[in-house]
Amino acid sequence: MSPEILTLLMFLGILVGVFAGFPIGFTLGGLALIFGYLGWGPQIVPLFASQAYGLMTNFVIIAVPLFVFMGCMLEQSGIAEQAFDVIYKWFGRIKGGLALATVVISTLFAACTGIVGASVTTMGLIALPSMLSRGYDKSLATGTVAAGGTLGILIPPSIMLILYGPMAGVSVVELFAAAIIPGLLLAGLYSLYIFIRCQLQPDLAPISPEEGRETISLISLLVSMKTFLPFIVLILAVLGAIFFGITAPTEAAGLGALGSIIIAAAHRKLTFKTMYEVSKTTLRVSSMIIFVALGAYTFTAVFFGIGGGRIVANFISGLGLGAYGVLAVVLFLTFLLGMFIDWVGILLIIVPIFIPILKMYGFDPLWSGMLIMITLQSSFLTPPFAYALFYIRSITSKEVELIDIYKGVVPFVSLQLIGLVLSILFPQIITWLPGIIK
Repeated sequence: MSPEILTLLMFLGILVGVFAGFPIGFTLGGLALIFGYLGWGPQIVPLFASQAYGLMTNFVIIAVPLFVFMGCMLEQSGIAEQAFDVIYKWFGRIKGGLALATVVISTLFAACTGIVGASVTTMGLIALPSMLSRGYDKSLATGTVAAGGTLGILIPPSIMLILYGPMAGVSVVELFAAAIIPGLLLAGLYSLYIFIRCQLQPDLAPISPEEGRETISLISLLVSMKTFLPFIVLILAVLGAIFFGITAPTEAAGLGALGSIIIAAAHRKLTFKTMYEVSKTTLRVSSMIIFVALGAYTFTAVFFGIGGGRIVANFISGLGLGAYGVLAVVLFLTFLLGMFIDWVGILLIIVPIFIPILKMYGFDPLWSGMLIMITLQSSFLTPPFAYALFYIRSITSKEVELIDIYKGVVPFVSLQLIGLVLSILFPQIITWLPGIIK
């Protein structure tokens, strides 16, 4: 078969596998095995072993289970619930204050987890019942939790950044720095939208008479700040150690895992059951990521081996779209794939194929890669395979219907696209902080 036909069949195979319900890691690995055998013969088997060995000996990848462990341990410690109660007391007199508190805590929690499942589930269990019991609009409440929870995959320490760095040849430290402002930008857009909409439509987020009369003294404000000390100390310890060159991201991840254990012990949540549950979740999530990575690495190796990369590059060049036209095509494909494939699979497919093409057009891999990762925020919110929505649906009561959740995320997906456009128009949003730490 010609390389053109093999390339087309490999892409079609991904779609068939996904719609048939096969796990993306096994789909990619299976396609690599089939087409590798067609293209090369039995030599494809040693390639699998080589890719697995390279993945296991990648020192940066070790940070993945460590950051997953840190996020799961913090989820079990109860610190997010205490911080949420404090923030809500501060914002209680503002229309939509509970939703604003959800975004603030989600942003802080994102800087300590790096995984979406923990953020969305934790905030869903903490914030959703409070909002619904106070008469908040179901769509606003669920949309806020879903969008806020997804910040965990962008704001460092993010597993997505750790996976992208070695593939694109970009420093993980620079990626962490580049992601901070875009992450805060999205959090700011969410907060601004909630505040404005609740001012225009007060019925969406009613304030009870008791909350409206409650005042916060300066002393109680300062005392309540101690709730945030674990968050702040852990964030500074992990990110500070990385940015100031004290440790590499992997060692910082180990520091963060140790810090999360200390925090759990301080909150008297460090039990054998907690360690068992956290370790089990860490093993499950990390194994899923590694299996997807192995399948994707082998898939892309076979894809480039049969000439697929050259065919795609020639096809895009033949469109005559220009540099920003090619960038738009890549981002649109990323957004489209987000409706059907998990972010890990998308990242591991898109980056090896399209980042070299974007480099040919003069785009910095740090900037263009960050645009792809901002776009991937929407993959958690866009049906039919929107994982954040599935998390929320699994923990909400029957009074919240799936259509309420779908309606709730539409404005936030639009805000994510606005954040993406702003990052394209003003590249300094991404490049300014990495330029400082170089």
